[in-house]
Amino acid sequence: MEYMLIFTESAADYAKRDNPAEMQSYWGAWGAYVNAIEQAGITVTGRGLLPPDTATTVRVRDGQRQVHDGPYAEAKEMISGFFIINVPDLDTALEWAARSPSSSYSSTEVRPVMPPMAP
Repeated sequence: MEYMLIFTESAADYAKRDNPAEMQSYWGAWGAYVNAIEQAGITVTGRGLLPPDTATTVRVRDGQRQVHDGPYAEAKEMISGFFIINVPDLDTALEWAARSPSSSYSSTEVRPVMPPMAP
């Protein structure tokens, strides 16, 4: 079954990506996790995301498109990346989520992926 692992980080944790004093340990932890998940052969896809200030939010209200630069709502944590993994069950997905670096300082959400819609 496919599960999406959604990684969240605070702005301070996200900033470690570019902080010379912290980036080696930050990227080292993520590199080890990515290698482990890839070597396990369970990866369907996954990517990190650019910062929220690069986002554009679209809403349609009363038939009119509204476009907002950046995230629409302020949040203490932001989505920083994701993986879709194919594992036998939820318990296995939870084990992989617990191993992610973001689970040690923020959180990792695990959500089943819907099967494709029938034509």
